[in-house]
Amino acid sequence: MLTGHVAVDDPPVWQLDRETVVLVHGLTEAGTTWPDLVGHWGDDWQVLAPDLRGHGRSPRFTENELDAAPEVLLADLLTVVDAQPEQVALIGHSLGGLLALRAAIARPDRVRALVLEDPAQPTAGRTSEPGFVAEIEEFLDTMVDEAGQAGQVARMRRETSWSRAEIEAWAECKPLVDRAYVRDGLYFGDDAWEEHFNALLMPTLLLVPPDSLMAPRQAALRNDLVRTVVVPGAGHCLRRDQPARYFEAVDTFLAEVPRPR
Repeated sequence: MLTGHVAVDDPPVWQLDRETVVLVHGLTEAGTTWPDLVGHWGDDWQVLAPDLRGHGRSPRFTENELDAAPEVLLADLLTVVDAQPEQVALIGHSLGGLLALRAAIARPDRVRALVLEDPAQPTAGRTSEPGFVAEIEEFLDTMVDEAGQAGQVARMRRETSWSRAEIEAWAECKPLVDRAYVRDGLYFGDDAWEEHFNALLMPTLLLVPPDSLMAPRQAALRNDLVRTVVVPGAGHCLRRDQPARYFEAVDTFLAEVPRPR
């Protein structure tokens, strides 16, 4: 597999005969936080895993960009998608799922398939709930040094079934998060939700845990291109909690989607 972990301002363009999948990570993560998925696919795909702005090694937000953070993040992702020579499959988790959904709406001719892992439901307004921001900041404070990271890794190994590779990748990216974005840019903009799913023009797989607080209302979905799979025994990070079920659902779905044009 050819795997590209890149910053959003430097997207590669590949001219190979393998199909391209773009992985869009969630809040406080990075393009490095997909080790098990990358390893699972072996030689089947060429994988592009960008760091979203304010994450990993991508640029930090400027003050002006913080005032339009959702639009900036979407524009960055569209730059990556537009740079590819063929249609891509987009796979997004949480915040990355929301961005992938919006990118698919904006570029239906560039996205051949969409996989959304418990995507973040947007809420109206330009500010985040203060308690939520404080919670994220407090958590990130525990990850700024080697001892803090080691403690969090040990806790995750006790409390979760995640693989060691996933836990270590999850921990290593936390000190790289742009704290200004967390404090001043963490809002999602347009609160359109079910209507976005109904507007999709490409095959879409929506993976949600049984108790998802963000899943679109099934009664409001009227798009035959959207397939919903509830993954038993999973929380918000489905691919880590139930990797075998996640891989089976995604592999089956992508195998059914026509090749890019």
